[in-house]
Amino acid sequence: MSCFRTDFRKAPKGLLPPCCCPRARAALSLLLLTAAALTGPAAPAHAAAPYGAKAVAVAASKQGSPYAYGATGPKRFDCSGLTLYAFKKAGKRLPRTAEQQYEHTRHIPEADRAAGDLVFFPSGATMTHVGIYAGDDRIWHAPRPGTRVRLERIWSTAVRYGRAT
Repeated sequence: MSCFRTDFRKAPKGLLPPCCCPRARAALSLLLLTAAALTGPAAPAHAAAPYGAKAVAVAASKQGSPYAYGATGPKRFDCSGLTLYAFKKAGKRLPRTAEQQYEHTRHIPEADRAAGDLVFFPSGATMTHVGIYAGDDRIWHAPRPGTRVRLERIWSTAVRYGRAT
């Protein structure tokens, strides 16, 4: 019996047909292993997009910039102005305010957060503050008048997370 002579009607739907030739099986195995090695491991579902890492780096580069209400950079920022600026430099567009940014993102659970995700702080039903998650329970943000852009530990458990789309 030849390697190319297989009854395909007996193969389960969606699976490769069985082959009687060990050489063909070995070649198929090698092909599958090579494809897996070239594509690498699948990214976890909670991994931030590449632009997220860039947004974190941009925000970090603005450390020490003064807070100014309504400012969107490049020298002064308010909270949503910093996120808008960082994501724009990373190639993503966000709306202007924290509330609009929250509505524009894909909401994710805390367990799935990754560096580059947005961290929103609600007051009632409105998002009143936003920062960029840097990992290790810390965010880059422009806190309030009289302060400067800084890396700070998340101080509340009442936060929500969003991923730019």
